[in-house]
Amino acid sequence: MFKLMPILLALVYGIAMYRFSAWRTAKELDSRSTELADPMLRHMCDQMAAALELPRIKVHIYEIGPINGLAAPDGRIFITRGFYNKFRNGEVSANELASVIAHELGHVALGHTRRRMIDFSGQNAMRTALGMVLGRFIPGVGPWLAGALMNLLMAKLSRNDEFEADAYAAALLTKAGIGVSGQISLFEKLDALTKSNSGAAPAWFLSHPKTPERIAEIKALDSKWTQIR
Repeated sequence: MFKLMPILLALVYGIAMYRFSAWRTAKELDSRSTELADPMLRHMCDQMAAALELPRIKVHIYEIGPINGLAAPDGRIFITRGFYNKFRNGEVSANELASVIAHELGHVALGHTRRRMIDFSGQNAMRTALGMVLGRFIPGVGPWLAGALMNLLMAKLSRNDEFEADAYAAALLTKAGIGVSGQISLFEKLDALTKSNSGAAPAWFLSHPKTPERIAEIKALDSKWTQIR
């Protein structure tokens, strides 16, 4: 029983972290967001809602500066004020921003958002438990090795989620009559928009796939659908 105690404690810690993270995320988003009211973007959201046979798709603006879109654990979709400002000043088109919304809808529809929250808590639990076990055999190095292994696993799962959400978005945008051109053009300018330095890191440690790989996947899907049509 005593040998299992570190694992049990880690699991309890993971559950507590999940509940706290979900509560803190919801509280933060509630206090710092407003509903998107832009007529052009609302029209595109209505197109996607019709394609999904939904009455409407509600999108919120999250009042922070970084360029990002996100899906909350409760299924709500957000784009950041920084991203919306890029649209307002002409650096991002309506089609491109619609592709972000479609991508986040993919995370919700495919269950990624809720699972990520659970995975994050589980990762902390597993890192704690694995660190305790490895620490007995490799003092000092064990906890560091446990963290590296968990980061590697979670990055791989996250990259798979991104590819799946890209494919969902491409299908939705095509069905809605918007098309994937905005999705592709946004990826082509995304690194410049976000001033990302992620290209310097090994691909297997990145939580998002390499941009050229994502573009190639979307183009392949669009080509296949064009041939079918």
